[in-house]
Amino acid sequence: MKVLDAEFVKGFVRLCSDGFAQGWHERNGGNLSYRIKEDEIESVREELIGEDAPAPDGCQDYGVWKEIGTQVPFLAGEYFLVTGSGKYFRNVELDTAANVCIIKVDETGEKYKILWGLNKGGRPTSELPSHLMNLEVCKKRNPEIRVVYHCHPANIIALTYVLPLDGEVFTREIFEMATECPVVFPQGIGVVPWMVPGGRDIAVATSKIMAAQDFAVWAHHGAFACGTDFDITFGLMHTVEKAAEVLVKVRSMTDRKRQTIQPDEFRALNEPFGIHVDERFLYEKKSDIIGER
Repeated sequence: MKVLDAEFVKGFVRLCSDGFAQGWHERNGGNLSYRIKEDEIESVREELIGEDAPAPDGCQDYGVWKEIGTQVPFLAGEYFLVTGSGKYFRNVELDTAANVCIIKVDETGEKYKILWGLNKGGRPTSELPSHLMNLEVCKKRNPEIRVVYHCHPANIIALTYVLPLDGEVFTREIFEMATECPVVFPQGIGVVPWMVPGGRDIAVATSKIMAAQDFAVWAHHGAFACGTDFDITFGLMHTVEKAAEVLVKVRSMTDRKRQTIQPDEFRALNEPFGIHVDERFLYEKKSDIIGER
């Protein structure tokens, strides 16, 4: 099978297009990665450079091991579909092979090599250490988690300037904006303070959150989400950003709420929806001022 005909590639491309349509990917902002299943990689192996196919002209980096910049031994020998560094999400659908790539991690978990894609030159996303470290911790807690998605949703970013950079407070305020939020992500949201993107430090900080939660906010920058497939991951990002938009509108009208969803009302969701809303987020507030505990 041709790579471009594979269903996992089509799903990857659709998420990129949907994210761009939402306005979350200005210029070359954002990145996406997918941990490919064994049967999926076998279905496209005939097109993998250095495995069953020769490198095309002008692609000397194909099949050459490069340093990841971190260690992910639990992902040793696995394959990933990732967006390219400096590539635009709006172009992924127009020319997929020029904007994304399939890579393989070596047996030490310290290097990768390109096996397909980026056929006009380039390298995987600069956030590759963050993606792989997060895919590793997610695999440890749930092997079915395969997607990590980073984008720049305006309302989530705006809230990082006015809410405390505290995961419990951030979660509670987002929860109160839409009843479906605790149903979709009952384990809440983590928050990473501003850090230089693309390096090991922010990757480590994010992976500590993703070891237990599916969503991390990068203060003044964007958000990270993970999921078992493309629809679930995109849906999680969409849900949080929609709730953030409501909160931005509420804050634009007042600094406090006249009424809202109460802790016992959140607890009432547990049984009918088969969830457990973490009690950390159901603290009793001393004030109705938005963002204060």
